[in-house]
Amino acid sequence: MKTSRYRWVILGVATFTQAAAAFFVQGIGAMSIHLRRDLELTTTQLGLLLSAAQLLPLAGLLVAGRLLDRHDERWIVGIGALVVAIALAAGSVAPGYVSLLVVLLIVGAGYSTIQPGGSKSVAAWFDASQRGLAMGVRQAGLPLGGVLAASALPALATAFGWRSTLVAGALAALSGAIAFMAFYRRPPDRRPTPATSRVRLELLREPYMKKIILSGVSMVSVHSGVGVLTVLYLHEVTAMDATSAVSVYVAVQCAGALGRVCLAAWSDRHSSGRYAGVLICLAAVTIGMTLLTTPVSRSPVAACLLFIWLGFFGIGWYGPWVAYAAESAPPDHTGFALGLAMAVNQVAVILAPPALGLLTDLSGGFVPAWALLAALTAVTLTATARL
Repeated sequence: MKTSRYRWVILGVATFTQAAAAFFVQGIGAMSIHLRRDLELTTTQLGLLLSAAQLLPLAGLLVAGRLLDRHDERWIVGIGALVVAIALAAGSVAPGYVSLLVVLLIVGAGYSTIQPGGSKSVAAWFDASQRGLAMGVRQAGLPLGGVLAASALPALATAFGWRSTLVAGALAALSGAIAFMAFYRRPPDRRPTPATSRVRLELLREPYMKKIILSGVSMVSVHSGVGVLTVLYLHEVTAMDATSAVSVYVAVQCAGALGRVCLAAWSDRHSSGRYAGVLICLAAVTIGMTLLTTPVSRSPVAACLLFIWLGFFGIGWYGPWVAYAAESAPPDHTGFALGLAMAVNQVAVILAPPALGLLTDLSGGFVPAWALLAALTAVTLTATARL
């Protein structure tokens, strides 16, 4: 009974560490107006800031996945969060845009351990009847970090300058590292098992991995687009003031956190399996992005409702998706399977923000970016529904 209760402690600390480590990066979108003004950035350069934090995880997630199948998550995740804290603290005294890019590269290296490590730790403590709910709660840490960041970082940047936001991010990441290393324990009946190269290669041929990769790439592109363009769209197209636009962005992140929990919990009970929830999210995002390309989205009220809809489904998809990925993997290779899926996602996470920013700069508007995301999700919905 004591062990059964402790799984909720594990869930709480994994969620907190996720939110704390993602705090600064998730706040970049909310600070878009401040950063563009203070550092004189284009939308493309702003997108590159988000990409910089995601570049090293392209390889780091695979390395982290292998380490997690061999060593205790407690130290792998904790040390990664410490790297995030140290990098942000150092970045607070470094000048200019280029130094910020370098800092975010190092932040991404540290964060590589946190996504698969936290997911694996929760999957190990919860059985299938509650795993979707638990994974959804844990994955809600990312948008919750975004909510807190969007609420605090723009005000900090206004009062003390953009460098102060890195100090806040460093303190948040440090608290997450301390919490995870202090409270995390392995389930008493589980020990790490070495993975073999043969199993790792075979994962790429599995139909479930193809579904995971295709849907993941599409939906992280949507998440990136919502993150980097929402505040700018509301400010420039609907003539909303900066404070109100950031408030809507907070609501979008809240909707995303709610979506991750609700959609994952729903997948625990749906007879069609967890991937059915991902298909619903793909369909909902296709509808939302299509409506953003129409004149109705120029209305502030309509635009707010559409972005909240996209927050719920375009961020909430990750709850059932990661539960599906964890359960589909071979039992002793969960860490590598999650790392592999997330590493492939990183390609889209890296390319989407600057690509969407460049498309917006070149076209002088947001419609091409929304249309591209709508087409991408529609194609993925059709393709993966058949697998």
